[in-house]
Amino acid sequence: MTTDKELNPMNVLKPINLSSNAVDETQPFTSSEIGKLWATYFGNTMSTQILSYFLQHCEDEHIRTLLENGLALTKDFIQRIEEFFNKENFPIPVGFTKDDVNLGAPRLYQDEFYAHYLKYAAKAGMSLYSVAIPLTMREDIREFFIYCLNCTTIFLGQINNVLIEKKYIPKLPTIPIPNRVDFADKQSYLKGFIGEVRTLNAMEIIHLFDNVENNVTSKTLLLGFYQTVQDEKIKELFKRGLDMTDKAVKRYMEKLHIEQLESPSYKEHLVTTSTYPPFSDKIMLFHKVDMFSMKIRAFGNSLAVSPRRDLGFLYGRSLKNVVLFVDDGANILIDKGWLESPPQAFNRV
Repeated sequence: MTTDKELNPMNVLKPINLSSNAVDETQPFTSSEIGKLWATYFGNTMSTQILSYFLQHCEDEHIRTLLENGLALTKDFIQRIEEFFNKENFPIPVGFTKDDVNLGAPRLYQDEFYAHYLKYAAKAGMSLYSVAIPLTMREDIREFFIYCLNCTTIFLGQINNVLIEKKYIPKLPTIPIPNRVDFADKQSYLKGFIGEVRTLNAMEIIHLFDNVENNVTSKTLLLGFYQTVQDEKIKELFKRGLDMTDKAVKRYMEKLHIEQLESPSYKEHLVTTSTYPPFSDKIMLFHKVDMFSMKIRAFGNSLAVSPRRDLGFLYGRSLKNVVLFVDDGANILIDKGWLESPPQAFNRV
């Protein structure tokens, strides 16, 4: 077993003693620090309302603990960001409040879905925090994002353990361990449509698996939103989102199944038949625009590590559809006066 001492990075890294902090806590916020703190605050106010409702309808002991841990983290992150903002006399975003949730609404999802949702949300959070760390110059804010990343990493481990214990997720696909180092020696390594098409490599497999996992969870959440949203224009957009997500998932699954590799399964059965809205149209629309925006980064990452041209075409098509969905969703948010704008540069024109 690996000991804590062996996992201590300072056993490998030499300390660097500087005469003073290059950028200390007295320095004003940079644009990256403002943007990432703002996005983290906004997203966690949304999560607070979502998880508070989920906790009203959860019977499984372990999943309830996951929800409580997730809610505790969101509140902790919000409080710490408010302290940063208050020190700088920075206006605290409105975000989402108790007005955006009806805690007395009937159950909309089964307990199992909460665990899948928490995993998806945790992965989104880790993506945000990992990007923030190298762009943050002030040491106190950088330490905050490292703290967020560490907390979320531990939390994600708890989620995975519960999912595995309850057999809610399949084992990740396995492939043979190679007996030698290999090099691509033919142009056919890149082919994916006709002729000699190689089997999927390890990176391509895990990104297909991850995209299926993310999208079946996204589709399940969206189905509940579609059942309960009140505005007809938003409902129409949600229907479009359901259709495009379903088509994309089928394409990703097909790539895995052709090679007898397992994929996550659909989860729509975890949505109840309730049509009574637990959430405001505003929070549901923002949530889906935000989740679809995260897909853009996921598809981009997948595209970057998938040399087979058929996969590149697949992810490119998904990117195009998602960008159009996000754009149309953002337009509705603007039309309704719901889109809270992040801080902008000074207009010198």
